Amino acid sequence: MSNHLAIATVTAVLQRTLQASVQRHVESVRISTVAPHRIGQGTPETGINLFLYHASRNNALKNPDAQAQRARNKRTPWRQTALELHYILSFYGNEAELEPQRLMGSVVRTFNDRTTLSTQLIQDTLNDSTFNYLEQSDLSQQVQELQIVPEDLSLEDLSKVWSVFFQTPYALSLAYKVMAVVIDGEDPAERALQVRERPIQGIAPFPSRPQVNRVLADTGPYHPILPTTCLQIQGHHLKGVHTQVRLGQQEVTPQDLADDQISLSLATVPTLRAGIQSLQVIHHRETVRHPSEPAAPSLGLSSNPVPFTLCPVLQSVQVEEVSNHDGDTCTARLSLTVTPTVGASQGVMISLYEWSTQQPATYLMEAPSRTEDSDQLTIAVQGIQPGTYLVRLIIDGAESPLDIDPDPASPTYQWYAQPRVHIA
Repeated sequence: MSNHLAIATVTAVLQRTLQASVQRHVESVRISTVAPHRIGQGTPETGINLFLYHASRNNALKNPDAQAQRARNKRTPWRQTALELHYILSFYGNEAELEPQRLMGSVVRTFNDRTTLSTQLIQDTLNDSTFNYLEQSDLSQQVQELQIVPEDLSLEDLSKVWSVFFQTPYALSLAYKVMAVVIDGEDPAERALQVRERPIQGIAPFPSRPQVNRVLADTGPYHPILPTTCLQIQGHHLKGVHTQVRLGQQEVTPQDLADDQISLSLATVPTLRAGIQSLQVIHHRETVRHPSEPAAPSLGLSSNPVPFTLCPVLQSVQVEEVSNHDGDTCTARLSLTVTPTVGASQGVMISLYEWSTQQPATYLMEAPSRTEDSDQLTIAVQGIQPGTYLVRLIIDGAESPLDIDPDPASPTYQWYAQPRVHIA
């Protein structure tokens, strides 16, 4: 990118560009680059003062990895800092002949025509003998484009900028910024190798503690977990002397056990409820309280808890007591059978999606509260347009799945097909 001379080079390019352009509009103009308080007292000569009063980090290039890839998709071996350079241009001259205002107009016109600092413009400045102290600058090799952007400073902002120049009278001013100047460090950056795995053995306080990495359905990682699903629990050090799986507040014995995977059928856990479930692998250890008493398992090591979503399954839907209001909307009562059993305190909603490709209507309604656990739900739906609807239950945030039409000869092949009801 650029070395330590990049900032000074930008200022020199702006000064040289303005000197060549503005002097065509106002004679004997001089472009200076000093602090405003160093400009002579009294009536100053005709000129423009270009002063770098602030430098800030560029937000878009703060991430060093993004900076490295931005350079034509090549990774640079140096650390970098991207800066925005903020300049204030003040204008001096014969007020009677409106020279400051003429100079301002010339600068605006110049930067309208030159919105970027091109490679050729930078190289021409470096070749100019006036700036021989910048001959080691490599700013012309920077890949990131240098843009000249006007800054809209209010009168209050201008007052704050000028207030830092002690006892300096205000002059007609404009503000511009150049973005982004990317400066390289000299020392090569260091980059560690990627982490291949996260072992928990070695100097860990519990080297044999079970570690659960993920929980998924045996049918695939993107398939919903249902009450009949066989869970695949993957991780490390899962097999112990007495291994059980804790689901919520209950513990069950898995059917298939290995060091890196456990298989557990949820059909053997009938008391589970739909929604977010917590799973842990527990290693019990044997303890003997008295020589005459048999060994009994006690809690040893437990894995990290891993959440998974248990989706409800809508077994059947019946439409009852349909009332049609002038042919526009319907009121009906839906009787549903769901697995697993719905707890009395669980939140239940029903989602209806019209089985149509022409601007389908959708409805989301809340089920009434219940006083006991049940697998039978009755939900009243109101203001429904007559039609055929796909039905989904949402229990504590877990949605029941929809079945897809598997018949290749069917006109609705690969469509969501069930469960659906006709309300009319």
